[in-house]
Amino acid sequence: MKIALVHDYLTQRGGAERVFELLCKRYPEADIFTSLYDPEKTIDVGDRIVQTTFLQKIPGAAKYFRLMAPLYFPAFRALDLQDYDLIISSSTSFAKAVKKRQDAKHICFCHNVTRFLWDTETYLREYSDYRYFAPFIQRIFQLMRDVDLKYAQEPDIYIANSSTVARRIQTIYGKQALMVNYPIDTSNFVFSDAKDEYYLASARMISYKRLDIIVEAFNWLGWPLLISGDGPERERLEAKALGNIQFLGHVSDSQRKDLFARAKSVIVAALEDYGLVPVEANASGTPVIAYGAGGVLDTQIHRQTGVFFNRQTPESLQTALLESGEIPWNYENIRNHAVNNFSESVFFSKVERVIEQTCSVN
Repeated sequence: MKIALVHDYLTQRGGAERVFELLCKRYPEADIFTSLYDPEKTIDVGDRIVQTTFLQKIPGAAKYFRLMAPLYFPAFRALDLQDYDLIISSSTSFAKAVKKRQDAKHICFCHNVTRFLWDTETYLREYSDYRYFAPFIQRIFQLMRDVDLKYAQEPDIYIANSSTVARRIQTIYGKQALMVNYPIDTSNFVFSDAKDEYYLASARMISYKRLDIIVEAFNWLGWPLLISGDGPERERLEAKALGNIQFLGHVSDSQRKDLFARAKSVIVAALEDYGLVPVEANASGTPVIAYGAGGVLDTQIHRQTGVFFNRQTPESLQTALLESGEIPWNYENIRNHAVNNFSESVFFSKVERVIEQTCSVN
């Protein structure tokens, strides 16, 4: 069986890209396709050839990949995948649009519906420079929604990473989705039951991650906080942070592994559709303090692997931080929870069952 692996764009290294990296490792003979590829800023695929679209030839496209939005659908439709028996797409937006041979199968790992089209207000709020062009952008996005709905019918099977995303796929695209919680490579994380006094937030610095809530809470508490990651919000966040808060910027995988293992807790203030960071924290034996909505409800057990706070406010987070300090955490049980439920072996046993059933249907 000839397999094609397709991802929206390989220009960054986020949760969706880490999942795609696992797929690439699992299927080493599969061919890899994407719209844009920047090997310096994304996952490591070794010496495998990454086949791209015509967008790769546009100067600056990989750097300003979000500005290419109207061109992605035609770019993916132009890919020639007629030789492939199985297409596995990894998509939050465009890769699901690829064309397949009539008797081939297409399984889409859908990390989300196309968020900038279906939650445009949030998207524009994240990128403040776009606000000035909002009326023009809204008109383009309205046209793109029709195209998105059309191409959302292409995959034979959708796999959603959480119950939240599965419901969204059903509501917006009218497609049923199987839920398979995405895994982490547990070998990339080290267990430690010796915790330092610092708390950790690890996220891209964009507005919906709500790092502002975390900064305000720790300004008030005065406790040590480390923040890893980068993004357009960094300057604003640094300006409001007090001396107990340290911004690390981009960190290496090795540094990240150590930070997760030694943190007192890892904090997530965003409403995440799924979110790999809480699972990665648990794999390190570290509890999570998270806004109690969305994907964390699928991955965390309140007061066993983490603590939820109910409102996205500094005060609500502070209450959860104080509650967490009173819990006698069993770090080994936290690690076992991640390994037993979110390892690659658990994930791929479910995925390969789906592939077998899908490909056996004529």
